[in-house]
Amino acid sequence: MNANRVEWNAKHKALRQAMKAPIRLEGAKQLFLELHAPLHARVVSNDPGWNLEEELWLGLSEDVFRCVPPGEEQSIAWCLWHLARIEDVTMNLLLGDCAQVIQQGDWARRLHSPIQDTGNQITAGGIKTLSDQIAFEDLRNYRSAVGQRSREIIFQLGSVDIKRKTPPQRLQRCLDEGAVLPNVQGLLDYWGGLTVAGLLLMPPTRHNLSHLTETLNLKRKAQKVLKK
Repeated sequence: MNANRVEWNAKHKALRQAMKAPIRLEGAKQLFLELHAPLHARVVSNDPGWNLEEELWLGLSEDVFRCVPPGEEQSIAWCLWHLARIEDVTMNLLLGDCAQVIQQGDWARRLHSPIQDTGNQITAGGIKTLSDQIAFEDLRNYRSAVGQRSREIIFQLGSVDIKRKTPPQRLQRCLDEGAVLPNVQGLLDYWGGLTVAGLLLMPPTRHNLSHLTETLNLKRKAQKVLKK
């Protein structure tokens, strides 16, 4: 594991500890922003340091973006859609109790996505269709817009919020707005069991890191396949 990831993991552990003490909330918010920055384009945070998202997009072609390499189940396109939707849903519907980013700024039309949900339990055919249709640059821009909103929401949280679990009506909004499909109820049950602190430790941070790491592997494999 490289030094950047070692440092990221150490900060993530520190964030977990910081959120246990309300008096340390402001420090926890800063840690969150530091963890979040390398997981989105630099335009989101203006942080000049190590950036996993920028590493992915460096030299990324549309063909590679849309490719599902042999032996793999996903494409970079699906991973980025999934990441953007999960963060949009959890940060806006569950934490912020506000409108999703995708519902604003004409994103739904611009993205040309055949689905509006998070893409959990999507079929192989569904991944292929999404990968073929999703807008290349607009997906990147949508994800950046989601990241920017997340950074705004974090400042709205108070010490009384950190140990709060998501009210049932906010989970229901995920279903009502088609962000999560009824056959993915397990995802809502999981989110519903987490506190605000628990949500911050997964969808906008650890979950992003995990799937972005996956996209770099997909990028290498797709580039190799498409060169043949």
